[in-house]
Amino acid sequence: MTATTLDPKTALVVVDLQNGIVSRPTVHPVADVVANAVTLADVFRAKDLPVVLVRVTGGAPGRNEAPAQSGGRPPADWADIVPELGPRDDDIVVTKRNWGAFHGTDLDLQLRRRGVTQIVVAGVATSIGVESTARFAHEYGYHVTIATDAVTDMDADTHRNSVEKIFPRLGETDTTEAIVKLLG
Repeated sequence: MTATTLDPKTALVVVDLQNGIVSRPTVHPVADVVANAVTLADVFRAKDLPVVLVRVTGGAPGRNEAPAQSGGRPPADWADIVPELGPRDDDIVVTKRNWGAFHGTDLDLQLRRRGVTQIVVAGVATSIGVESTARFAHEYGYHVTIATDAVTDMDADTHRNSVEKIFPRLGETDTTEAIVKLLG
């Protein structure tokens, strides 16, 4: 479903556009995803709407037999938000240890304190951090919009499934350009 409206109190939530994640191979060029996220962030900032930059710094505690992704300690700047995105002075930075940006963080509190009723989501990976964040937002009662050209994944099939099957059930989807137009 294409985006039809944005609430007056909409926040942009950018998931895992950080050095260690954007260095991985993705289905769509990550430079384009970052550029679209930067466009959205610039417009949200100009409209004095909240910009949330989410980064992951490790895995959740508990059993996980999945092999280590990199075989050692990540570089010191692995969790740093990509420089072209920020953070800027008024941005909200959320550090997570799970797939989604809500569980185990103060994101919901930060948004509710600001009266936010809708979020636009961008980032990597479509089927993991972005989808988990969108699902929680939907369950918490936020209106959800996904910027489909500001998300990508490491796997084409899971990206397509999220964009075509999951996101339309959680809210609206559209391009960066269309979302910017809705912001006026």
